[in-house]
Amino acid sequence: MKITKVEGFIVQVPIRRPIEDSIHQVPVWGVPGVRISTDEGITGTGYTGTHARGDDLIVGAIERYYGPVLLGRNPLHVKEIWQDLYMGPLRWIGRSGISQMAQSAIDIALWDVIAKSQDKPLWQVLGASKTGPIPTYNTDAGWLNWTEEELVSDMLRLVDQGWRAIKMKVGKPSQHEDVRRVAAVREALGDQIDLMVDANTIWDLNTAVTTARLLEPFHLKWLEEPLHPDDISGHARLANATSIPLAVGESIYSKYLFREYMSQGAVGYVQVDVTRVGGITEWLEVAATAATFGLPVIPHHGDMMQVHQHVVAATRNAPMLEYIPWILDLFVDPVDVREGMLYLPDRPGASTEMRPEAFARYRVV
Repeated sequence: MKITKVEGFIVQVPIRRPIEDSIHQVPVWGVPGVRISTDEGITGTGYTGTHARGDDLIVGAIERYYGPVLLGRNPLHVKEIWQDLYMGPLRWIGRSGISQMAQSAIDIALWDVIAKSQDKPLWQVLGASKTGPIPTYNTDAGWLNWTEEELVSDMLRLVDQGWRAIKMKVGKPSQHEDVRRVAAVREALGDQIDLMVDANTIWDLNTAVTTARLLEPFHLKWLEEPLHPDDISGHARLANATSIPLAVGESIYSKYLFREYMSQGAVGYVQVDVTRVGGITEWLEVAATAATFGLPVIPHHGDMMQVHQHVVAATRNAPMLEYIPWILDLFVDPVDVREGMLYLPDRPGASTEMRPEAFARYRVV
């Protein structure tokens, strides 16, 4: 089998209601990606996720720099291709951000080709570690632009729909407002629902330490992205200063940085994202490393679950998956989540194939 065509695309999907966290305002979710065609008639689709900014840079990297490396190659040689791209035309200016997200989309598309060539869903190709329903937690309720009343109401709505784990945003200008909002949610939910909070890297170390200590009475499952993602030692110091486990990974682009987080005791939940770390190939290596440290992998998902359901199903130390439903109508085979539980797909591939009418409606490039 040989790769015959590499075609980039940009799809942008409006969110049902613009959302805010501590550093972002997001009205639209960007889906820059690639379709890789082969001489055997199999086409693989891969993509990453953005706030609909910089999508053109990602697709430009795919088509202008990575595409020529791919043409004529056997897509089954996915690990060799991964290394050639990583060490290739954008290494001098890359290794994170745009270049790594472009590589993620390509790697996902190659694995989609591999699974389709075997006529199996990707989770079976990777080797299932679990086949039954997988628990999910819901992030699509706890935004900072919700009033406290809206926040509590939305959280209770998700509990009524079956979720037993929910995440909310923190990072208000006043830490005391954050504490009041968390207290209100915990009081409304009771003690039987897992509650996580996400600061989206907004705090310095002193703010993180003092706020974490104020939040400890609310029995949080984790505190996510409290500090700048490059500050590994700061995360280690914070981890030693609070009883709340730390979760990081959304903004980390390398298995080597993940290893440093783990070795310094700076992470409790590894949130490696297949759309950021270079794709499925690198994701599996990070998950395996986490297993040697006895750490769970609960990924952030720039893909909105479609690909992550497969890698989570193939990973023993990946007990749960994040759920956000913003782009479900894009896909031929959208994730199947009922009462907070995800049911694995039967269709061959990586669940990345898009419905032609939805693709046409939302396509920008």
